[in-house]
Amino acid sequence: MKQQANLIRAGQVLEHEGQRWTVLKQQIITPGKGGAFIQVEMRNLKTGNKTNERWRTADTVERLQTDQKEYTYSYSDGDNLVLMDPETFEQAMIPAELLGDQLPYLQDNMTIEVDLVENDPVAVHLPSTAILEVVEADPVVKGQTASSSYKPAKLSNGVKVQVPPFIEAGERIVVRIEDSTYVERFKG
Repeated sequence: MKQQANLIRAGQVLEHEGQRWTVLKQQIITPGKGGAFIQVEMRNLKTGNKTNERWRTADTVERLQTDQKEYTYSYSDGDNLVLMDPETFEQAMIPAELLGDQLPYLQDNMTIEVDLVENDPVAVHLPSTAILEVVEADPVVKGQTASSSYKPAKLSNGVKVQVPPFIEAGERIVVRIEDSTYVERFKG
């Protein structure tokens, strides 16, 4: 379906020069002289190559329709993730690279959403938060009790985050997956 270039948003899938691209970032630039244009960073779905493209805001681009489907993560098989359809119990394999930096947060039996274009997976969305155990945390420095002070901690998935001084090794915390930030102590 055709859409104006100024309506491009991150996560959309475009067809450009006979290839499928997923939009990573977009920015509207208004130079001092001349008309505004949109700069788009996108990744080729087949090769994984990234490119930047510019369009005038009035130009039209071909946006592909994506379908979302829920799956349950089962296990990793090499460079692929094995997912199960909770309705039909059929297994599907998708490339692990679709998760990018969020791969360490993937947990057994986690429900995830997969964006599909003509039954080909193009993007994976994890839940907004994950519950993880702190395996290493620096000791509290005496006098460091201000509410804005944080200390480094290592989680059970190997990711390092900043946590409040009262969090110790062995505790379970809620982490925002998008930017690897501490949300709260797990209550459960």
